[in-house]
Amino acid sequence: MAQIYFETERLILRDWKESDTAVFIEMNLNKNVMQYFPSILNEDETLQMLEKIKKHFADFDYGLFAVERKDNKNFIGYTGFSHPKFESFFTPCIEIGWRLNFNDWNFGFATEAAKASMQYGFDKIGLKEIYSFTSIRNKPSENVMQKIGMKKVGTFEHPLLANGHYLKTHVLYKIEK
Repeated sequence: MAQIYFETERLILRDWKESDTAVFIEMNLNKNVMQYFPSILNEDETLQMLEKIKKHFADFDYGLFAVERKDNKNFIGYTGFSHPKFESFFTPCIEIGWRLNFNDWNFGFATEAAKASMQYGFDKIGLKEIYSFTSIRNKPSENVMQKIGMKKVGTFEHPLLANGHYLKTHVLYKIEK
């Protein structure tokens, strides 16, 4: 039985289950889901990502929580925390992020899960500040950042993307406890 970390009105945020893997692979192959990332992830890349997520939980006792809908019990993606692996003026830091199955966009699930995750981060993990960032083109995620109370602190050029890459410029948001 997967550990449940917390719930919202419509969602359960929990450990990852083996049954999530196939859906996660399909999700990361979806061009709509991955439109604001440098590329889609193939099966091997998704499996590597899943191992990193599990290792992060083992190392820190928190991470990217699997998100399940209460109404149909479907795994729909993740929301939670990670430590960015690049150097910038705001790192090291803890980032809140999310990725949901395309069919579950525009129902407020990302905002609902992110808001609850942020509260969990402050109240249970003891975080003092949380960052979030995305390409300036990713208005849906930037809207979630605003809806959960984060404030824009600027923009930056993502150091892991090539100069001239259409996703290079990112917005940076922050919230303090």
